[in-house]
Amino acid sequence: MQIMDVLNQLGGLQSVARELGVTESQASSGAAALLPAILGGFTKQAQAQPTGLEGLAGLLGKLGGGGLLENVLAPQATNVSQGNDVLGQIFGSKDVSRAVAQNASSQTGLDPSLLRKMLPILAMLVAGYMAKSGTGRTAQVEAQPGGGLGGLLGSLLGGSNGSQAAAPGMGSLLDLNGNGNPLDDILGMAGKMLGK
Repeated sequence: MQIMDVLNQLGGLQSVARELGVTESQASSGAAALLPAILGGFTKQAQAQPTGLEGLAGLLGKLGGGGLLENVLAPQATNVSQGNDVLGQIFGSKDVSRAVAQNASSQTGLDPSLLRKMLPILAMLVAGYMAKSGTGRTAQVEAQPGGGLGGLLGSLLGGSNGSQAAAPGMGSLLDLNGNGNPLDDILGMAGKMLGK
């Protein structure tokens, strides 16, 4: 199941629409353009962790774990500072977040300022969902690539490439050029996921 399906089933896109005062169609369009970069950021984080996906699971817990998902789905206003913390971890700088929003704006025609507001909320939804779904199964990742959080990240990325991408040594999906700039890698990955 891909992440857009997951967010629809959980009511995440409805929560985003309500929170930002936009239609569900606008929320869906913005999410479809932003999510590949968010998932790309999480994939880069998994690669950067010394313990791979197990390290990513620990990081998700420190950022708020499953509570991130509950925060967005709750009827009260979302505490987006947690989402900004998530973005800081996966993108490294506000410049990357701005560029991701600008890129999504050019794809969707939505205002970049709206997409910048949407980005931390979506990051919370994805991080919270991964934390909840991966809990208790991350130990399986090394023994069974494609299980636990690895399989989850792979399934969220979608398709057969997803499970390869989530396994240790995800180089088949990302061309990490080691230039220290995560933006080109994240946007490159987003382009690959969108089929560009």
